Amino acid sequence: MRRVRLGRTGFLVSPICFGCWQMGQTYWGRQPEEQLIAAVHAAVDAGINFFDNADAYGDGEAERILGRALKGLARDKLIIATKVYHHFYPDGHRHPDLSEPYILQECDASLARLGLDYIDLYQVHAYDPFTPLEETARAMEKLKKAGKIRAYGVSNFTVEQLRAAREFGEFETLQPSFNLLEPDIEDDLLPYCHKEHIGVLVYSPLLRGLLTGKFKGDETFSDLRAHDERFKGEKFKALIAKVERLRPIAAAKGCTVTQLSLAATVATQGIHCAIVGIKNAEQAREAAGAADVTLTREEYHAVRRALE
Repeated sequence: MRRVRLGRTGFLVSPICFGCWQMGQTYWGRQPEEQLIAAVHAAVDAGINFFDNADAYGDGEAERILGRALKGLARDKLIIATKVYHHFYPDGHRHPDLSEPYILQECDASLARLGLDYIDLYQVHAYDPFTPLEETARAMEKLKKAGKIRAYGVSNFTVEQLRAAREFGEFETLQPSFNLLEPDIEDDLLPYCHKEHIGVLVYSPLLRGLLTGKFKGDETFSDLRAHDERFKGEKFKALIAKVERLRPIAAAKGCTVTQLSLAATVATQGIHCAIVGIKNAEQAREAAGAADVTLTREEYHAVRRALE
């Protein structure tokens, strides 16, 4: 699989990133661990070298499962990312905490759960309105100097929050939400990141499965989509109708609707990688195949018009 340079980090990563939220065994329902581990191995075999996790996914459970999946794999060939933000407690409650002491403590906890000596990319999961940005940046710099992380970035920041953070530290990546049906970050975040050479890895590029083309409109859900208005009633059916317009374009390209959606996502100016939540080996191989789909200008804009 081809590699892309992730902004200023210098990391050479696959344009498809394996997202680990489903490993948390919470919002997406319980997934068999052996199936998830097999998915990781299938992804690596297919050329994916980039994995994105977070301590918040199942209060560390996703990191533990990924850690077990990584055993025996060539560590120096992989780029492992995780995130910090939620201070969670044994009784289940949590609150934002990007203070220096907590970041230093939680990085060590993530390393232990992952079974790693270092994290390639350590990300702030969201903006903490209580903690000064300079304190968060100071903690990240300490971790970098100690060799516990190689680079750090942010997730879910606005353009002004990111601009402010970069006054205090070398925040080199951004992880925002983006999909072709909801491309709002094209208005400000993507142009800013492109100008500043900030690596962008977008999450939910398939809009929780909507952009795979696998739904008919009569489905019901028991996971977090059960409370998502985009997966209910006429809104759900209207979005599916738009996605159906992608089917002939995908057929002409000899790829699936999923692969077409992902290929168009990473072809969007300023986006380096698309994070895909993968639950099994078949999904891993399909997602990886998107990296081989190259779109012409005409094809790219045909995809964008179809989803308007």
